[in-house]
Amino acid sequence: MTAAAIARETGARLAKADAAGLNATLHWSQACLDAEAARVDAMTARGALHAMPIAVKDNMVTIEEPTTCGSRILEGYVSPYTATAIRRLRSAGAMVACKANLDEFAMGSSTEHSAFGRVKHPIDPTRVPGGSSGGSAALVAADVVPAALGSETGGSVRQPASFCGVVGVKPTYGRVSRYGLVAFGSSLDCISVFGKTVDDATRVLAAMSGPDSLDATTVDRPPMKAPAPLANLSGVKVGLPTEYFPADLHPGVRAGLDRTIAALRQAGAEISDVSLPHSKYAVPTYYIIAPAEAAANLARYDGVRYGPRKVGPEGDIRALYRATRGAGFGREVRRRILVGTYVLSAGYYDAYYKKAQTVRALIAQDFQRVLGTGGVDLLLTPTTPTPAFKAGEKTDDPVQMYLADIFVCAISLAGLPALSLPVGRDEGLPIGAQLIAGAFEEPRLLAVAGLLERTLPAAGEVR
Repeated sequence: MTAAAIARETGARLAKADAAGLNATLHWSQACLDAEAARVDAMTARGALHAMPIAVKDNMVTIEEPTTCGSRILEGYVSPYTATAIRRLRSAGAMVACKANLDEFAMGSSTEHSAFGRVKHPIDPTRVPGGSSGGSAALVAADVVPAALGSETGGSVRQPASFCGVVGVKPTYGRVSRYGLVAFGSSLDCISVFGKTVDDATRVLAAMSGPDSLDATTVDRPPMKAPAPLANLSGVKVGLPTEYFPADLHPGVRAGLDRTIAALRQAGAEISDVSLPHSKYAVPTYYIIAPAEAAANLARYDGVRYGPRKVGPEGDIRALYRATRGAGFGREVRRRILVGTYVLSAGYYDAYYKKAQTVRALIAQDFQRVLGTGGVDLLLTPTTPTPAFKAGEKTDDPVQMYLADIFVCAISLAGLPALSLPVGRDEGLPIGAQLIAGAFEEPRLLAVAGLLERTLPAAGEVR
C-alpha cells in the first residue's frame, strides 16, 4: 500500500475518533497527512518505519502544526523548528499523523487537566486514559495509529499505557534527544514511545535514539538496535521488589502480575525477591524535584515572548505577568509552580529541594545495587496500583492523583529504562505489568517483553 493510501486511511480513522468524542487530538489535517505521504513516497530508499503514521504528543515542536502543550498560554503558537526525535522518525519514513492531547504542560496523571478538554478512555468513556500522555495512549489503543510519542517525567507514558492496554516504553535518560521537547523537569524528561505491539515500539525507539549535538544531555552511544527475538528466558534473573507488592494491592492487578510471573517461570526465568527500601520516598521526592524544575522552566511564559498577552489593570510589566500567567495557566500548573517556587525559596531550599536530591541519589543507588553485578537482570512490578479510575474521581484530591504514579516515578528519578506491557484485563479494563532494566539495557528489556507478549493472552480476564 502506498503512503498516500495509508494517509487517507489514517485521516478517516482520526475523523472517526474525533466524531466519537475521544478528544485525543488537538491538531491534524488531511492536507498535512497528504504532504507527509508525498514526502515518504518520494524517498529513494525505504526506511525502517516506511509510511508508519505516528501521533505526537503536543509538547514536541513541529513547524507544520501549532504546539500548545494543552495550555491557553501557548494557544496558536507555531514553532520555527522541529524536534530532533521527529526529524529522525521522518528520515526513517514515518508520517506525523496528528498532535495529541495531554495534561497541560504534561502535568497530570489523567489527561483531565488539558485546557482543551479531557481525553476519554477508549474502552470506557467514563474513565480516564491516564496521563499526562493520555491522548497518545488513547489513539494507539483505539487503533487510530500503531505508535505514538509521549513524554515521560514521572511515568506519563507507562501509566497511560497500563490504563489503555498498550505497550509504553521509557528509555534511559539521555538515550533520546530532548531537543524540541517543551521542558517540564529537565533532569527527568524523556521522549518515550507507545506501540500497539512491542515490535512497533522497538522500531520507533531505535529510529529516534542516539546522540544529538543540539542536546548536551544525550549520551555519546550509538543508536539502539532492535534485539533478536528470544526463544526462552533461560539464565535470565528477574527480581520482584517487595515494596511494590503491598498486601492491599488491587486484586485484579495482583492477578495480572501473578499471571506474568508464571509466564516468566514457564519460559525459564529465575525469579527472586529483592528490596528497594527507598522507593517509599519516591512520590514525595518526585513532587518536590519536578515542580521545582517546572517553576524554573515555566518562568519564560510571561506574555512577552510566547502566546497570548493579557494586560493587567495597573498597566505595568508585573501586572502583565500576573494577568497573562493567571489567565493562561490552569489550576494544576499553577499549583505546581507555587510548590516549586516554595521549595526553591530562601529558607526552604535545604529543607526540601536539597534533601529531595539526596533521597533521589539513594533511590538510584537501590536500583544500581539490585540490577548490578551479582544481582538481577530485570525487575517486575505493577505499573499502576489500580485499573483506570473514573473521570473526576481524583481531581479534587491532588495527593490521591499523585499516588497513581507510585510505581513509576522512582524509575524516572533513577533515569532507568522501563516499559509497561498489557498482561490481561479485570472487568474489561486493561492491567499492565512493568519491567525495569539497568541503564541502556533497553534491548534486553524489549526482548523479554516481546517473549511475554507472544505467550500471554493480554486481552484475557485475570480473575
